[in-house]
Amino acid sequence: MSATVTPSTDGSSKEERLKQYLLEKAQDGEMYFKSKFIADDVGLSPKEIGALMVKLRDSASELEIEKWSYTSATTWRIERRDALTA
Repeated sequence: MSATVTPSTDGSSKEERLKQYLLEKAQDGEMYFKSKFIADDVGLSPKEIGALMVKLRDSASELEIEKWSYTSATTWRIERRDALTA
């Protein structure tokens, strides 16, 4: 069984948890994902992830966040800003 993330009612900790996950996953450059595919990894619902991505787009200076496409669900593109300057 994999490690579980403790759910929290504190919005800022959910946001921080998602931000840390994205920073780790985009460590080598850019990453594309749909919220429903990372929901279990971060212990959030796809709807919560979508709402937090909008917040992170404005607040996470370490990440470049782009709403990439919308087919059956939004695809997000993220890239670490430090990778942009390398």
